[in-house]
Amino acid sequence: MKRIGLISDTHGTFDAPLREFLRDVDEIWHAGDFGSAEVADEIASFKPLRGVWGNIDGGIMRRMFNESLSFRCEDVTVLMTHIGGYPRHYTPKAVRGIQSLRPGIFISGHSHILKIIYDDVYDLLHINPGAAGCYGPHRTRTALRFEIDGSDIRNMEIWEYDR
Repeated sequence: MKRIGLISDTHGTFDAPLREFLRDVDEIWHAGDFGSAEVADEIASFKPLRGVWGNIDGGIMRRMFNESLSFRCEDVTVLMTHIGGYPRHYTPKAVRGIQSLRPGIFISGHSHILKIIYDDVYDLLHINPGAAGCYGPHRTRTALRFEIDGSDIRNMEIWEYDR
């Protein structure tokens, strides 16, 4: 069993309230828009990190991370990208990745809107953790944590923090 913290759109923020929510996870997955290499390093020194670059991440961030990432966690294939859309509104690039890899979880960020949607067309769980950072159009910061045990995803908790 792995305990996962899922964040996106930190835009340069990795502060005490977010750290407290992620304190007990085994690893952190970041769906892009870190905001700086320093924030990525901060997160990676706090917990093991898997991530992708987002549209505000340039230069060094695009050398540190890929545009998309696929991996297995427990018995689940995960596909993550920053701009990927959501069920029935995926980007063409996301559709190609989903059709090719057949992930059990598809993660994207960018919208700053928390979404957890089962996609019955591709038989996957789409997750957008919203925005964990202090900057952007959102009023409430959000993040997720959950457990993956075999192929089961359970105990999902939502963090909401008014900024």
